[in-house]
Amino acid sequence: MKKVLTEELIYEILSVVEEIPFGRVASYGQLARLIGRERNARLVGRVLRIADEYGDYPCHRVVNHAGRLAPHFPGQRALLEAEGVAFLPSGHVDMARFRWDC
Repeated sequence: MKKVLTEELIYEILSVVEEIPFGRVASYGQLARLIGRERNARLVGRVLRIADEYGDYPCHRVVNHAGRLAPHFPGQRALLEAEGVAFLPSGHVDMARFRWDC
C-alpha cells in the first residue's frame, strides 16, 4: 500500500496554509479542495497537528467548516482575536465575515 502522507504532500498543504491572509480563516475542507484532494479534510488536519515540525505556519487560521476551533489548540482563539477575527455567541468564528475567499 502506498504511503499517503508524504513530505511533498505535507509541504503542499503547508504552503497553502501560508497563503491564508492575516485576519482571515479557511476550513480544512477548503484547503483540501485547493490542493486537489476534495475529500481529504481530515488529512489536512493530520498535517496541521505536526506542522510545527516543519516550520512556523499560521495554522491558527484553519477552523472547521462551521468555524469551530481545533479542540487541542487552546491559544487559537487568542491568536485569531489578535488578528481582528470576530466570534459568534456560540464561540465559533463568524465564517460569513472572515472566511478566506480563495
